[in-house]
Amino acid sequence: MVGDSLSAILEKAHAKADKEGLLVLPEGTTATIYVSHNGVGLMVNKVDAVRVDKGLLFARTTKKEAFSLELGDVYAVALEGSQGTPARRAGFG
Repeated sequence: MVGDSLSAILEKAHAKADKEGLLVLPEGTTATIYVSHNGVGLMVNKVDAVRVDKGLLFARTTKKEAFSLELGDVYAVALEGSQGTPARRAGFG
């Protein structure tokens, strides 16, 4: 994925920069990042913040897991939720 494409996706999602330089998605919005390298795929779910630096995409999930991904290996980003809606919780409640 080209950095311009990722920037357009994050702009559409209304991501805002924080003091650490991460672009944080609004409350209730998460992303799934799809990555493939040499035919092996990886999905990074529930991403709430990202940062691009020197061709790498640094992603943080809602569980505070950290991922470092080659930006060129990212081929899709899916946004879940919408701005201002509460995050879905597991279970029936």
